[in-house]
Amino acid sequence: MGLGSSAQRKANISSKRSAREKALASASVYDSATHDRYLNATATEIVARIGDGEWTASKVLEAYMARTVLSQTKTNCITEVLFEDARKQAKELDEEFVRTGKLRGPLHGVPMSFKDQYEIVGYDATIGFTHWADKPCTKDAFIVSQCRNAGAIIIVKTNVPQTMFAFECSNTLWGRTTNPWGDKFTCGGSSGGEAALLAMDGSALGVGSDIGGSLRIPTSYCGIYSMKPSADRVSNDGARGCNPGYEAIRVAYGPMGRSVKDCELFCRTIFGEQDAAHQNVPIPYRPAELPSKLKFGYYFSDQIVRSSPANIRAVQKTIDALRLQGHECIEFFPSLSKEAMSTFVGLATADGYKRMLSTLESDPRESSLFLSTLGPKLPGVVRNLIGWVARTFFGDDLFSDLFSLARSKSVSEFVEFTDRRNRVARAWYNEVWDKHNFDGIIAPVQALPTIPHGACAVLSPLAASTVLYNVVDSPVGILPVTRVDPATDALPAGFVPGATGGSTIFEKRMYVGPEAVYDPKAMEGIPVGVQIVGRKWEDEKVLGMMQVVDEALGPRGFGPGSWKQS
Repeated sequence: MGLGSSAQRKANISSKRSAREKALASASVYDSATHDRYLNATATEIVARIGDGEWTASKVLEAYMARTVLSQTKTNCITEVLFEDARKQAKELDEEFVRTGKLRGPLHGVPMSFKDQYEIVGYDATIGFTHWADKPCTKDAFIVSQCRNAGAIIIVKTNVPQTMFAFECSNTLWGRTTNPWGDKFTCGGSSGGEAALLAMDGSALGVGSDIGGSLRIPTSYCGIYSMKPSADRVSNDGARGCNPGYEAIRVAYGPMGRSVKDCELFCRTIFGEQDAAHQNVPIPYRPAELPSKLKFGYYFSDQIVRSSPANIRAVQKTIDALRLQGHECIEFFPSLSKEAMSTFVGLATADGYKRMLSTLESDPRESSLFLSTLGPKLPGVVRNLIGWVARTFFGDDLFSDLFSLARSKSVSEFVEFTDRRNRVARAWYNEVWDKHNFDGIIAPVQALPTIPHGACAVLSPLAASTVLYNVVDSPVGILPVTRVDPATDALPAGFVPGATGGSTIFEKRMYVGPEAVYDPKAMEGIPVGVQIVGRKWEDEKVLGMMQVVDEALGPRGFGPGSWKQS
């Protein structure tokens, strides 16, 4: 790295962060007496209040911009700031409403935020790369245009991890984003900035993306709601990435919000319209009629690593609530999880991450990418040796198998893994959906409630819980269930890593010794969510099941206004 590139990187960092702070300074100072009436309303309620003439878009906007500043101060979740443009749009909406008495669309006056990858005219889409700074976009992403046309007001863009291939949230340009409920812990990734902002009521509705859990993990870590649609249900036009052309696992784009109704509002608004390149599936929103008695499958562990007591309790609490409402819940074991994770690793590492990592240029690599990108860098003999040690001395066949797959592959091998992906998807339908005839599945989002900063470096396979549903391309909703409680969520006596068939190496790092990641006392109050899974293309049914689960669980301290309870 030359001195020139280092100096330019520092200059870009200073320039972008200074511009952000200057733009944020234009907001009003947050005042609970003035602003909370707007902040405590869901996006759905905001539209209704404006439509009734009680509120104006401008007053709602000022409240959320003030709260955005507080959210940034607490968590460092913001990248680009659109306050000036937002005020102009709010004024136009208010004038239009006075003139016509009609709302522009179903998102009229809703302050929205977008994950940094989405292109917005006049603003950068750096996704944390210093060398992508000061290159403003010349068009809006298709989904941005859809939201604007529906009356949404975009106020900020939010932070992501370097390369968007980690479930922490840190990069060279913008720095680290923290969890609103505990700053020693990550907000998750890659849609981490979105989750942190929404958890603090800094936005009324957000948009993220998901290729291995990027919507679902931060949603659970931060205690909000989200929906990962079936891939291609929402357009990817204008959503930047660092591995274009990779389609072996399709990215899904979807909403993040503070209620099920808001996720539904987004899907009702966005589903169906086709982008100019005809890349998304033009299926309009189709309301689902659910039977009065639903049949859910559930499990407590993904068979890769054992779930923590807190995550097990979240699933059990959900199942108990559903049974009280008369729904049928049957435990099963996701025997294809290991095959799905192996397939994901085999496909993701096919080019040795050369294209993805090439986007770093002179930016130093974040530690969160360490284990996930280690295998392809090593000579085959070293990689095989590590696998042999894991199997022979730690009895960890799972670690050994996954690590051996993390290597560059020939085109024929890549095609074989793609076929393997298709076989896993078919087998999942045969062994789960068709065999049991479930309406939906209740599953842990991850084995841990969250992780401390830096832990993703060695625990990236924790994403297996969410990766499964990218491989089989299921729509998945996430909602918060409970919070970590030291009184109930301690490890059971006599815990032995790997005793139930999971990875000995990963479980030891998670649960045992002075460097153990799981610490229910330190994690006290951290949210814990569950996945609600449906069959491919049954996105609307998943939203319906989310509402059923949310109502069954009842009030539990989540949603608009909940962060102040911390």
